[in-house]
Amino acid sequence: MKIIDAVRSRRSVRTFSGEPLKKEDIDQISDFAREAANPYNLPIDWMFFNTKESGLSTPVIVGEDTYIAGKMLRAEHAEEAFGYSFERIVLFAETIGIGTTWIAGTMDRSSFEKAVSLAENEVMPCVSPLGYPAKKMSVRETVMRKGVKAEFRFDFSDIFFDGSFDAPLKSESAGKWQTALEAVRLAPSAVNKQPWRVAVCDNCVHFYEKRSKARAEGEWDIQKIDMGIALCHFELVAAECGLNVSFCIEDPGLPVGENTVYIASYKLND
Repeated sequence: MKIIDAVRSRRSVRTFSGEPLKKEDIDQISDFAREAANPYNLPIDWMFFNTKESGLSTPVIVGEDTYIAGKMLRAEHAEEAFGYSFERIVLFAETIGIGTTWIAGTMDRSSFEKAVSLAENEVMPCVSPLGYPAKKMSVRETVMRKGVKAEFRFDFSDIFFDGSFDAPLKSESAGKWQTALEAVRLAPSAVNKQPWRVAVCDNCVHFYEKRSKARAEGEWDIQKIDMGIALCHFELVAAECGLNVSFCIEDPGLPVGENTVYIASYKLND
């Protein structure tokens, strides 16, 4: 399965079949996770927990077999790095038929942090169940998806811009960037806020975070994890489309709106 197809087909799964994961499937994900790097070069320690053996669960999930959790040292760009690497794992799981769901707020955080032996200088932003999706969603899952409008995505020209934030970019005008940007548009985000705003300037693509509210200096920013997911989608699909792009943090200094902050860029190489 191509990455863009995994992006298009993947959804948050909250109702699983209850069938135990095959050892070869867990091994595949575990092997992949060890190599799931991020452009910030920040290491992440991935751990897997069988639900029956660990007693770990979340109230919004049914029939899960395993959880994956990741922890890392507190550091600048930790959120973006985590989002990028975890989404790589999520997309890989999709390609082999394993369902996932990003979970940050609806879990017994203290139990998961104890399970990963979280140190004071470490963070464990999110976890995900792993399992085979059930043939039918539970009523709870159906209600939750409606509540967060899970199928809704902003229109292309609402989040992508041509050179400046005063010039919306239409899909048909995006040229070589169209498929990679569409992958960003389809990305998952916490309570479906879709905080990414992207300015395309010739051969550079600049990513910004549109914060839902102002944040205090040093406060953990869950939406930066979303930004890491968006960066992952863009880079992987751009490469799949044959575009040789390189990651950089070079703020172009574009005028931005309130609560909008620069995150990172990709440059097209010759």
